[in-house]
Amino acid sequence: MSPPSTFPADFPITRKWPARHPERIQLYSLPTPNGVKVSIMLEETGLAYEPHLVDFASNDQLTPEFISLSANNKIPAIIDPDGPGGQPLGLAESGAILIYLAEKTGQFLPQDAAGRYETIEWLMFQMGGIGPMFGQLGFFHKFAGKEYEDKRPRDRYVAEAKRLLGVLDKRLEGRAWIMGDDYTIADIATFGWVRNLIGFYGAGDLVDFDSFGNVRRVLESFVARPAVIKGLAIPARG
Repeated sequence: MSPPSTFPADFPITRKWPARHPERIQLYSLPTPNGVKVSIMLEETGLAYEPHLVDFASNDQLTPEFISLSANNKIPAIIDPDGPGGQPLGLAESGAILIYLAEKTGQFLPQDAAGRYETIEWLMFQMGGIGPMFGQLGFFHKFAGKEYEDKRPRDRYVAEAKRLLGVLDKRLEGRAWIMGDDYTIADIATFGWVRNLIGFYGAGDLVDFDSFGNVRRVLESFVARPAVIKGLAIPARG
């Protein structure tokens, strides 16, 4: 279905990032742990999309055009030209986008109510716990704090990161994925952050990652998926 002729004019963000393929989902993002949630989901679902790089080095996320779509100036954000009722939909916040895309396609979110809400429960576990805590630990460990004499801020996040990994490890005992045999948006949201913690942030030894065997096992399955391999590099950095 072609988008309404008013589609570009309805969204000021397209003035900065013009849509070459306005009939596709427009993705505004950066390959960070939050950003790749949506690029991986789009690759997994097979939906047609057009990625646009939001360059933090140029403060793209602070421009009026970006904030017009993402009020909290956070990536990722999308425009779906074929949203509910066939009308364009702009949406920000990675968790909300994952739920929306899962419901749009009928993929990676159980159809039964109990399974659906349990998956959302674990998605919220990532959104409220793993993401913020791993991010803060990464900040203190990689970007600031190594020379800071008072290690209490860093150690607070180390302890909480280890606790969260323990919760996740227990959940994965005897399970292929967070929800069991089925790969879901909870996995898409979670394991990009786990990968970042031990990879980009280099905090594996700090949190004793090797002691969480179930998390390590499922992370290996996650990063081997073709859609994950591709989605982790989208949008391509300039």
